This record gives sequence, C-alpha cells and structure tokens, in this order.
Amino acid sequence: MQPFTQWEAIGAPIDERNLDTNQLCPTRFNKVPLSDPDYQRILFNNQRFDDAGNELPDFILNTPPYRSAGVLVADENFGCGSSRETAVYALLAFGIRSVIAPSFGDIFNGNALKNGLVPVRLTREICDSLRSQLHAQPGATVMVDLRRLLVIAPDGAEHVFDIHPKARRCLLDGLDEIGLTLQSQPAIETFEASYKPSLRWIYPQP
Repeated sequence: MQPFTQWEAIGAPIDERNLDTNQLCPTRFNKVPLSDPDYQRILFNNQRFDDAGNELPDFILNTPPYRSAGVLVADENFGCGSSRETAVYALLAFGIRSVIAPSFGDIFNGNALKNGLVPVRLTREICDSLRSQLHAQPGATVMVDLRRLLVIAPDGAEHVFDIHPKARRCLLDGLDEIGLTLQSQPAIETFEASYKPSLRWIYPQP
C-alpha cells in the first residue's frame, strides 16, 4: 500500500448527498481485474459516459481542471450502500487519494482505510464552505496533512480532523493488513517453532 503523509491536489466538489457505492462502481464492473488499464473509467461510469462509452461533458470529473482531481469534497453519507471494495479501487485508479465529507458509509470507510484512501470527516458547514470555494475557483487545491491531522482549504484556512490511531499509523507507513501482520513475523515464527512439535500428527517432523 502506498504511504500517505501529505497530499495536495486539485479538489473536486461533489454536491450529492447519500452518494452510494453503486454510483462509484456500478455492479457490472465488480469483476473487472485491477490490472485493466482502463480501470479508472469505472468511477462514476453511469454519470461520466453514455451508452457508447463517450464522455458526458456536463459531469464535473469530465471537465477541466477537475479531470485531474486528487481530492473529492462531498456531502453527507458518502459511500453508503453495498460493501463493494471496488468503489475504493475506482477512486484510487482515477487518482483520488482522499475524500472529505461530513459522514461516510461505515463499510466504505473501512475499505478506504485498508487501501490507502483517506476518509476525512469535517462538519457539514466546513464541507459546504470547501465545496463553495472549489466551485468558485476551479483548479484550486486542497491539502490533506495526515501527520498534522489538518486539511488546508483553498483560502488557507486550517481544519483539524481525527482518525483512528492504528489506521493513521498504517496509512503513514503504507501498511495493509498483511503488511501489519508481517511486522510480527519474528514472534510468529518463534511461536510456531515451539507449538508445532507438540502436534506431530498435524505437523510431521523431518
């Protein structure tokens, strides 16, 4: 997993409330392999493309400069709906490393943290202000500083956020669940060396 320390990128305002995972990754794309070079086209596919696969010019992520966005500023209950992890994969494939919103779907929030996408909770009033700034200044950047737990708005205002300490450590160090477990490999190997000889019918000895 790619470490996340500080990320400054063009912010895209997404004004829709209760934006669900089926919009982020429509069901028909759930089995597309991550190695697909066009994986980023999955994100908001129904809103971004017509039936022939042509871009719809009115959707915000199809318009310059938002097509280069690396941060989304959304409204309440972002990522609600089904548990599909592909919703997070689609965001990352597009280049989104952080989503800022007043609230998130619980499962989406967990999937994001496990895959290196930072969900930042700020109040509705702050999120409304951030989106207003991004609408007024297309191409403005937003900084998410995970070390200092700060979001820096286009107008320079600093907004403090919170995140679970374990999740923060894993994001900073680029550790997914497997990587975190492997940090305990010496202790695991020591345990196995003492445990396996007592179960010779399961673990035959050479």
